[in-house]
Amino acid sequence: MPSKTVKTTTAAAAVLALGLLASQPAIAANNTSDSQAFTFGVIGDIPYGDAEIAKFPSRIQDINGDSALKFVTHVGDIKNGSSVCSDEYFASIRSQFDTFEHPLVFTPGDNEWVDCHRTNNGAYNPLERLDRLREVFFDEPGKTLGATMPVKTQENLGLPENVRFTQNRVAFSVVNVQGSNNSLLPWSGLGETTPTPEQLAEVEHRTDAVLDQIRDTFTDAERRNDRAVVLMTQADMFDPSLLAAATANPETVSGFREIVAAIIEETSRFDRPVYLINGDSHVFAENQPLAEGSPWLEVYGQPAADDLQRITVDGSANATNYVRFTVVGNSSDGDDVLSWEKVPFSQ
Repeated sequence: MPSKTVKTTTAAAAVLALGLLASQPAIAANNTSDSQAFTFGVIGDIPYGDAEIAKFPSRIQDINGDSALKFVTHVGDIKNGSSVCSDEYFASIRSQFDTFEHPLVFTPGDNEWVDCHRTNNGAYNPLERLDRLREVFFDEPGKTLGATMPVKTQENLGLPENVRFTQNRVAFSVVNVQGSNNSLLPWSGLGETTPTPEQLAEVEHRTDAVLDQIRDTFTDAERRNDRAVVLMTQADMFDPSLLAAATANPETVSGFREIVAAIIEETSRFDRPVYLINGDSHVFAENQPLAEGSPWLEVYGQPAADDLQRITVDGSANATNYVRFTVVGNSSDGDDVLSWEKVPFSQ
């Protein structure tokens, strides 16, 4: 009898062992996936003009060829500032976006709605163009363009373009912050010399939503013990070409003031690396715009936030590359969670 018990136990152990062995590859794969480094790509202010529009399909195929990318973000401006903001153009870019083989996160830029009041843009009401952009590019809130990746959106607030998600203990938050002083410049193409009530209401609502998302991003990152936060916008809130004007008159960047204050407050509280990736100013840059001694601190009337690292991607005529970001493995903590390099397009 004891012998039989031993044999039964041995047999059961063998079955259990086989079951464990059968399940091990999946467990190992998940653990490996969680701990490995990963990469993502960022582009912005592309395509600008007929020549770049013609090259855009090739640019997308270059990015598709980088098979290791986890996702791609376009930080806005799908056209230049002197071309028509037509439905046909929006549809053509959407069809190109659909050819991305990676998940594509897109946040609108000022050229495709804020500045569409300009006569050479078609003298559109910018708010109508923003509504149309949301219909064309955000018709399935909670899903990325290209390959599907689930994201949390602010669809309930009417801003499906504001999304956030997490990858390997890094929190990503993509928000609709615009050039033209966050859309506060008058719609001169429509004959306006001051912001309209409707314009001001949109800016207030969108800014409040952005502030909510930024704060929620950091709160959740702290709760999860994330290693870093990555914020992405179209607007360059630290555009060097605006520094002289903003120093002389801080109202030049008044539309960004609350957002910058929130970023500083949350960055200081988080006390881990924070990365701000933007387009808008078209020239690649890597700096700490809110470090001690920065002139932007006086412009915005804020204390320093040394943990904030900004990366501006090339755009317009300089959009001859995408920026590939590498996130170190999940088990790695420290100040250098992200690294980046420019990857030239093939043509």
